[in-house]
Amino acid sequence: MNSVFAFIALALQLYSWVMIARAIISWIPSIDPYNPIVQFLYRATEPVLEPVRKLIPPLGGGFDISFIVVYFALVFLAQMFRGLAG
Repeated sequence: MNSVFAFIALALQLYSWVMIARAIISWIPSIDPYNPIVQFLYRATEPVLEPVRKLIPPLGGGFDISFIVVYFALVFLAQMFRGLAG
């Protein structure tokens, strides 16, 4: 069972890196949104971010904190599963 927890922790950690890559890409305005890598990052992360956006509306000035909430949840869950894996 420990290997299952370790695998889940690894998957969550990898997904958090995908989230970070998406954040970096979103800060660079000159990147082509139709680039296959950019499309992959958005398709991989949007299904997780969208429900959180519905629960937590953007703050003043359109500041969207859904990314921060999801990222910290991923880090927390990865740590939890890493601890369960031993």
